[in-house]
Order: sequence, then C-alpha cells, then structure tokens
Amino acid sequence: MDISSTGLRVLRQIAESGSFTAAATRLGYTQSAVSRQAASLERSAGTALFERRPDGVRLTSAGLTLLRHARTILDCLTAAEHELTGTVPRTELVRLGLFLSAGAVVLPTALTRLSATDPQITVTTTEGTTPSLIRALRAGSIDLAVLTSRPPHRPLDGESPRLHVETVADTELVVAASSTGPFAGRTAVHVDELVDAPWIAAPASNSEPLLGVWPGLPGRPHIVHCARDWLTKLRLVACGSGVTTVPLRLSPVLPPGVSLLHVEGAPCEIRRLLVARLPGRPTQAITAVTRAITDM
Repeated sequence: MDISSTGLRVLRQIAESGSFTAAATRLGYTQSAVSRQAASLERSAGTALFERRPDGVRLTSAGLTLLRHARTILDCLTAAEHELTGTVPRTELVRLGLFLSAGAVVLPTALTRLSATDPQITVTTTEGTTPSLIRALRAGSIDLAVLTSRPPHRPLDGESPRLHVETVADTELVVAASSTGPFAGRTAVHVDELVDAPWIAAPASNSEPLLGVWPGLPGRPHIVHCARDWLTKLRLVACGSGVTTVPLRLSPVLPPGVSLLHVEGAPCEIRRLLVARLPGRPTQAITAVTRAITDM
C-alpha cells in the first residue's frame, strides 16, 4: 500500500472537518485537490474510506482503521523533524479542545493549577462545538476535549472504540437577561414569559443545534442576534438587546449589567461537563491536565 504523508494529513483533516470543502480550506488546498487525494487513498487501500452523507463526510470502518495508524505515523514524522532540525520541544505538549463557554471558567483555573504542579507541561487550546471537538479527538488533532452533554448522557458518538470520558461536574442551564430590562430585580422567569423574548443565539447547522435559546421553548423563537463569541452575546444581553441561555457555572465571569434567571414552569435543564480522550493508556502530561480540570 503506497500512501503519502500528504494523503494521511488529508485523511486526518477530512475526519476532523467532516467535509471535503472544510478540509480544503483548513489545509489551504483546492477542493478538487482534496478530492483527488481522497480518491488516491481509496485506490491504495483497495476499499472505501469515506461515506458521503447529507450532513457531510464520515470515515468508514476501514477509514477509521487507517486514521488510527495515520495518527501514529504523522506523530513520528513530526518527532523526526524536530530531532533533525534540533528543535526538540523542552516541554511536554498537550493539545486541549474546549466547547464554546468552557474557556471562560474552566481554562484559567486549570492552567493556574497546572503551572503550580506541573510547570513542564505546555497546553495549547482550540475552541469548538462538542461535535467538532469529538471529530478532532478522533482525528488526533487534539489530545483532550472538554465537552458538554445533556441527559440521558448517551455515548458521545457512535464510533468504535468508545472515547474515554470522565465527569467534571453537572451544572444548571439558566437565562441571562439585562439587569435593567423587563426582568430586572428578579431571580426567576416563567417559561411562558420567554416565548416572545428576543433571543441571542449561536448559528446552527445540520449537525450542530441552535445554542442560546431555551430548550423546548414553545413555538418558533424570535432570534435577533447570532454570535458564537460568549463575550459578544453577554455584552448584547447587558445592553438590553436580548436574552440567552448560559450554564450557571459561568456566573463568576459575567460582565456588569447581566442577571441570571432560573426558569420555572419547565423541566430543569442540566448540562454535564466532561473531559474526553481516545481510549488507551494516556501520557503523564495528559493525565496531569485531566486532573487539573477534574479537580475543580
């Protein structure tokens, strides 16, 4: 089987991005170049590696097998490059992914603890939604991911082998509203009062749901602003431009002018904070970073 390192990198990026177009953008290639690499990989492997679906591209079982070996090969090539160029890292690197609101609270606390206990470890971070971070874990682009799930907390994806998951904490979902707006001075709001509220939400896609609107809200929500950045969303809340949902554990970092409201008349929404990685024996550095997060 004759497969180039470029082909393996394309395989890994398709697995992470979930589409040929997104993989091409991230690699700086044309889509046709990525498609040619994918076709060449399948010819060399003698079997289908990619499953084209309405919501994107997923790896077949053969593709996942090749991906597992690709991670090892590409890591070895990177290590060889460091040795040959004399740029061997002096610290242990852990690549951490976080869902969109975790960085504000989880990351600073974990990094502060880690700098005191394991200063030889360097952590780099990337932010994304839970589905995109799961793909990045499977692709080997990150070592750990801080994710969120909702009851009944099923497996994070349907791929095999299952990811190794540790629970950090459960937190309640609440509504963030302006401290001087219609809900000023209150600590709770009835779900019926939210039906016609102006919502600030993150953009949705086929694979990633609308974030920011109260789950199960009757009718079609009135969305006035779309933003992925949490500071943008909360600043818009503070100036009275709308309301959004946030995990209660985000309360220590709220900007002035934002109040948190519990929702009455609807089931309590609980979100579980998780740390996930690929199965198998982790490195000491990955274990240390995991401990810094789970001991919060």
